[in-house]
Amino acid sequence: MRNFISTLRSLPLLTLLVATQAFAAPTSIELSSEASRPAVNDLVRATVSADATGTSPGELSRQVNAQIADALKTAKAYSGIKAQTGGTSTYPIYAKGGKIEAWRMHSEISLESGDSAAIAELLGKLQNSLGVTSLALQPSPGTRQRAENDAILDAITAFKARAKLIADSFGKPYRIKQLAVNSGTRNVQPTYRGAAKSMLSESAPMPVEAGESLVSVTVSGQIELE
Repeated sequence: MRNFISTLRSLPLLTLLVATQAFAAPTSIELSSEASRPAVNDLVRATVSADATGTSPGELSRQVNAQIADALKTAKAYSGIKAQTGGTSTYPIYAKGGKIEAWRMHSEISLESGDSAAIAELLGKLQNSLGVTSLALQPSPGTRQRAENDAILDAITAFKARAKLIADSFGKPYRIKQLAVNSGTRNVQPTYRGAAKSMLSESAPMPVEAGESLVSVTVSGQIELE
């Protein structure tokens, strides 16, 4: 090592500068870009529930199960709606002295459809006896994927434009050293949550407005100036 340093000291200044540049590491720069595309909320997911309170768990079970069975029968008339039973729970209600004074039972049905008009009509019918506990509107997997693909292309284009801008400002070419793509969806249409039966008139369709969600993509990475 001592001989190498002595050799460098004996070289002309120009030769020494060239040797120093040869050992210099390339400059790495981190940057990112973002892009968003709208996606129609063409998938509706809802949860309806039957609730009852009484002193007899057996009677509660018969009452709630009958409501769920009737609701599933009503839902079967809509071929474009997927319906399935969800969670069921029974729990005691205690008096001040710690003694059980009543029981409460809760049972759910999950609904899913790409036909918002049909599910709105069904919910209007089910609200005569059941409560709507949640209603979420979101893009279907296919719709979301198409919007995400477009957003990825936009974000990559923006990343390359930003990388070129930076490289040009240094007067150097660049290469992409690493790249990462992350995506997410932000619902523009709010999600409905409630627990009580609707105050709408009997069998009136529940108002459902699809709206849009924003599918966002972030491209982050590192470029190397050569």
